[in-house]
Amino acid sequence: MNILDKIVIDKRKEVDLRKKLIPISQLENSVLFNRETVSLAYKLRNSKSGIIAEHKRRSPSKSVINNNLNVQDVASGYENAGVCGMSVLTDGKYFGGSLDDLLTARASCNLPLLRKEFIIDEYQMLEAKAYGADVILLIAAILTRDDIKKFSEFAKSLKLDVLLEVHNEEELQKSIMPSIDMLGVNNRNLKTFDVSLNTSKNLSSKIPDDFVKVSESGISNIEAIKELQPYGYQGFLIGENFMKTDNPGASAKEFIKNLSLL
Repeated sequence: MNILDKIVIDKRKEVDLRKKLIPISQLENSVLFNRETVSLAYKLRNSKSGIIAEHKRRSPSKSVINNNLNVQDVASGYENAGVCGMSVLTDGKYFGGSLDDLLTARASCNLPLLRKEFIIDEYQMLEAKAYGADVILLIAAILTRDDIKKFSEFAKSLKLDVLLEVHNEEELQKSIMPSIDMLGVNNRNLKTFDVSLNTSKNLSSKIPDDFVKVSESGISNIEAIKELQPYGYQGFLIGENFMKTDNPGASAKEFIKNLSLL
């Protein structure tokens, strides 16, 4: 059993409990539920940098990254830096995040917000909408093709963008469908935690041009982005690189400035 399998087992228990505590009607009546969402896919297609910056306190692979920052400062800092969107980890047990982090980020910036979560139930998409997200993440490794179709179509009915994450060609082939906006390639091997940009390079030609290509994990310098852009990648999810500093917003600003100079 790899880390993803463990997370999914815990996530099912967590979602079952949340469904008992907060009914769907309560989510649908929330203030943010009917706000107009902002398309991250559109922003990435029209950006020179393509940076999606993340708020992440810790991870199973790196333990604690940064527990000292508040979400408000990180979100406003990222917006000031000129990133395309912000990814907010909402998993508590493994990543130290929460839905309140998403709510705080929404109140602090106008960026497209991605709810970074292990989605295994439509209820979590209603939560995402109610807490101010514009985009949801679907992870092919934990979903069947039918799940991906059902969840992505439901997300589209909520006017949410869909970022579908794959790790290999098998996952990619079951994920290509019109209800997906962005295809993200995670460069991290879930069994070993090793990271290689070759994963993104090898899969790039197999991703149809209808989708915005996003590369995730292991992007810690501008050289990595310059290496991946010729392969058609327009989005780059950067988490630890900014979050391990004292001022993620300032780090992102400097990163984007240096990227524009090359």
